[in-house]
Amino acid sequence: MAHPEYIRKKAIQLRVEKKLTIDEIAERLSVSRTTAFYWVGRIKIPETAKQSEKRRKASLANSERARLKRERSYQQGVDEFDDLAKDETFRDFVCMYLGEGSKRCRNTVCIANSDPTVIALGSRWIRRLGKNKIRYSVQYHADQDLHELQEFWSGIVGVLPEDINLQRKSNSNQLTGRTWRSAHGVLSVSMGDTQLRARLEAWMDRIRSEWK
Repeated sequence: MAHPEYIRKKAIQLRVEKKLTIDEIAERLSVSRTTAFYWVGRIKIPETAKQSEKRRKASLANSERARLKRERSYQQGVDEFDDLAKDETFRDFVCMYLGEGSKRCRNTVCIANSDPTVIALGSRWIRRLGKNKIRYSVQYHADQDLHELQEFWSGIVGVLPEDINLQRKSNSNQLTGRTWRSAHGVLSVSMGDTQLRARLEAWMDRIRSEWK
């Protein structure tokens, strides 16, 4: 249904001068939300001081909840270390992560290596300790057989070949034919799990304290 032009202009006025939301304009003018959006959706309105403060408080509250959750997970890591360490390979995993694991992101556990035994150990413990899906990605060179790489690593970590994602190295053409490069590429094993990352931080701290 076509609406009079003055209704559209009124919608624009409400958006610009009153800074009303799409829903508020639709209700005020008795039009559909789709119509109101078509008229004024491209008109951006700045936040009011009240809206900005509300958003700031919500952000702070979310950050505080996340911090407390990480602290609880860290304490869990402290409490469970001795039991987990009864399996000697657990210490091997933590030490390996200290040297080889990614520490840039507090929400992700990730280890990358070209050694199948290292990857097998890391993958096994991440799968055992974490709760989320593991992502596998192999960095390869230009002249390598991709299917062969997927088959090789799938056998090491126990997943289907198609679950091994492929990532071409940026300098792969320059390394073609080099005998010292990784014969099977470099496999990354990663899991997005903030709680596991916090527990792992506690385990690494425990190992560090024993080395002092």
